[in-house]
Amino acid sequence: MYEQFWIKEAGERRKARAVKAAGGLVVGVLLGYRFGLNLPLAGVVTALLVAAADAAWAWHSYNATAVWRGRRRGETITGRLLRRRLRRRGYHVLDGRAVPGQASIDHLVIGPGGVWVVDNEAWDPDTEIARYGDRLFLGEKYGTKVAKALVDVSTSLAEVLTRESGVEVTIEPLLAVHGGRLRRTVTAEGLTLLKPRLVTRWILSGPRADYDAQQVELLARTAARVLRRMN
Repeated sequence: MYEQFWIKEAGERRKARAVKAAGGLVVGVLLGYRFGLNLPLAGVVTALLVAAADAAWAWHSYNATAVWRGRRRGETITGRLLRRRLRRRGYHVLDGRAVPGQASIDHLVIGPGGVWVVDNEAWDPDTEIARYGDRLFLGEKYGTKVAKALVDVSTSLAEVLTRESGVEVTIEPLLAVHGGRLRRTVTAEGLTLLKPRLVTRWILSGPRADYDAQQVELLARTAARVLRRMN
């Protein structure tokens, strides 16, 4: 339905873009007059820049719904970002793992600064994601169920890794949000929700532990052994 509406509204977007470009033309001419530039050239260049910016923004808005529309996989996008930015800093990234007695997780990040569970979720473009008081809201609904699931799996996995490795582990759950309206990073009910591109920055900016290289390697090997890989 979203794609059908996108196609049907193409004409309206072109009309709106033409109006914006016309406004840019006027602004360009005024700027050209003000600074002694070639008036026609200044107007055309400004109009083209406005039209190009509007087209880029429209495409960005559409592309941001790709995961929600099923055209791309959120775990693939986030996993690529995690590996690209964290591995060279001594972090291990395990993708698609099943936690004993709990739901599966998309990514487990283990490094000098601690351990994180990272999951992915997509909502439609009209869903506002926010915190009000101490509660998480996903649109008009409470986000308690979503938060509790990830908090529980993180707690359970921390207990397993601590028991199996002998290293004290606390795991912070993160949710990479694809789509929806998330104006800023939100932390509520034990869960932090943020855009995929901000996940690595969050991990690196606030170490939760101080593991040496041997402990990181031990935890990574232990996790790989006790967590079944999802197909």
